[in-house]
Amino acid sequence: MPADAPGAEAGEVASETYLLGLSLEALTEWVQAHGQPAYRGKQLHNWLYKKGARSLQDITVFPKAWRQAMSQVVIGRSTLHHRAVARDGTVKYLLRLGDGQIIETVGIPSANRLTVCVSSQVGCPMACDFCATGKGGFLRNLYCHEIVDQVLTVQADFGQRVSHIVFMGMGEPLLNTDSVVAAIRCLNQDVGISQRAITLSTVGLPGRIRKLADEQLQVTLAVSLHASNQAQRLQLIPSAKAYPLETLLDECRDYVKLTGRRVSFEYILLAGLNDQPRHAAELAQHLRGFQSHVNLIPYNPIDEADYQRPSEASISSFVAALESRHIAVSVRYSRGLEENAACGQLRASKGNLAAAGSDTTTLG
Repeated sequence: MPADAPGAEAGEVASETYLLGLSLEALTEWVQAHGQPAYRGKQLHNWLYKKGARSLQDITVFPKAWRQAMSQVVIGRSTLHHRAVARDGTVKYLLRLGDGQIIETVGIPSANRLTVCVSSQVGCPMACDFCATGKGGFLRNLYCHEIVDQVLTVQADFGQRVSHIVFMGMGEPLLNTDSVVAAIRCLNQDVGISQRAITLSTVGLPGRIRKLADEQLQVTLAVSLHASNQAQRLQLIPSAKAYPLETLLDECRDYVKLTGRRVSFEYILLAGLNDQPRHAAELAQHLRGFQSHVNLIPYNPIDEADYQRPSEASISSFVAALESRHIAVSVRYSRGLEENAACGQLRASKGNLAAAGSDTTTLG
């Protein structure tokens, strides 16, 4: 499996420096190194993270001659390649990165919040059998600025402050821990989003959950189980071969001890496969005495797999079986289904553009 991207520190890609992702202190040092007084750092920080500047030319408080002299400096913003709006108001974005790669981001509005579902990789190497992203393969990790940009893009498009972030888009976040952690700190300290309003989802990788615990973040960890036993998990998640269910759960218990934060377990309900009361009873046995919460997700169909969405009766029976065993549980009904913007449906492909409905806007 790919290691964390080299050179994936905040604001840095290979030998090229990007301003997005840098802290106030780093931006102040940068402007001073380029002949400007220290107070320009605070102005730059404000224009990047509050006003959403896409280039130095946008920052009109800077001297015009200096902006022209620095015209080759790249802030690190993506360009909007495609935008699709679902009937429920969910918006799916295809964003073109600096190297031409395309990723998906989703804006999910509700009465009192705006949630952004962000990607952490271009594609995904985990190849989960029910997930569209994994069917498309893996290209590379995202850098800090490319993650932060997704949130700023959605915020600008909605004209509304983003309140919540979920790392549930394309990719496995714990295969890109350095960039993801840097982005979380930037989104918290520079954009102003509470860490407690950020959820990081992972299928689990040996040692990576403990590594995340060492960062002492206040985010919610969501672990994708999707099965109540190791044999069934192997069928759905190929990487489970190297990471038995009991070992994964032991590492999750360590995470709770080290951080004091409970773990949320995601479980996609697949009709006739893992949605029976006996599966619920088996899952409850694994989670007995655990500071946790189970988030049930009725399967969202994709063209590449033959799984079926369970009936409402099956969902209710599964919930009842968990509740009777004193397991905290909720059901998440995904938004944006008809625009392939729901959980497990994200993929950046030409076919996605062709499949978009009439309620779309395409730019650039």
